[in-house]
Amino acid sequence: MPLTAEIIDFIKDLAGTDKIEPDSDIFEIGMVGDDFHEMIEKYSKKYSVNMTHHLWYFHADEEGFTSLGKLFFDPPYKRVKRIPVTPAMLADFANKGQWGIQYPDHQLPKRRYDILINQIIFGLFLIYIAISIIKKCIS
Repeated sequence: MPLTAEIIDFIKDLAGTDKIEPDSDIFEIGMVGDDFHEMIEKYSKKYSVNMTHHLWYFHADEEGFTSLGKLFFDPPYKRVKRIPVTPAMLADFANKGQWGIQYPDHQLPKRRYDILINQIIFGLFLIYIAISIIKKCIS
């Protein structure tokens, strides 16, 4: 059974900081975006935690460039109130073998329209490049 101190050491190794307490919000210490997602993946494997009910967007954001799609549609993590994750919580879940947060009722769109807009813009850009190259070759 992992103790909170063991989970703190696990997070310290990944976060590169010693300023972690049992009730530290992992997001607030800089474990955001891909770092948070990688930590959760390693955590679930190392401690055999069933993550079936884990909803990432309540705890972390996404990394990457600011997209045009986000100007029109909020990504999932901006549609819900963030719920902190602490080393003490992770130790409790590891000891139970199950992710244990009860999420509030919420509803997300079936599609990620922010990503769809980005894909359309990128596709149009590629078509523009292809047409430009074809025009140069024909001229």
